[in-house]
Amino acid sequence: QVQLVESGGGLVQAGGSLRLSCVASGRTFSSYVMGWFRQAPGKEREFVAGIRSNGWATLYADSVKGRFTISRDNAKNTVYLQMKRLKPEDTAVYYCAADGSTGIISSVRTDYDYWGQGTQVTVSS
Repeated sequence: QVQLVESGGGLVQAGGSLRLSCVASGRTFSSYVMGWFRQAPGKEREFVAGIRSNGWATLYADSVKGRFTISRDNAKNTVYLQMKRLKPEDTAVYYCAADGSTGIISSVRTDYDYWGQGTQVTVSS
């Protein structure tokens, strides 16, 4: 069982930056593929970024490529999402997720086994 707790959300102006953090409980964090998803009001939850267990490979949605960076610190059981040049369309609840099954970075929501409670990111124009 893994518990995930996100933090770092907030209100920011367009063009600004935020860094989200997700702390995981449990000793097996380093074996999980980690992902960030987001869900805007009235929309489906969508993949944002993912990172392999060793941190050597990452994957990004086209909409955030070049602006967002996912990273992890396995010694701290933490995964980060650095968001730069934020746009109003980035406004959403951001969720951290852990995949202990596939071993590869997946953009499919149902491949992830554990989810955090989410953190709100609001970008004003």
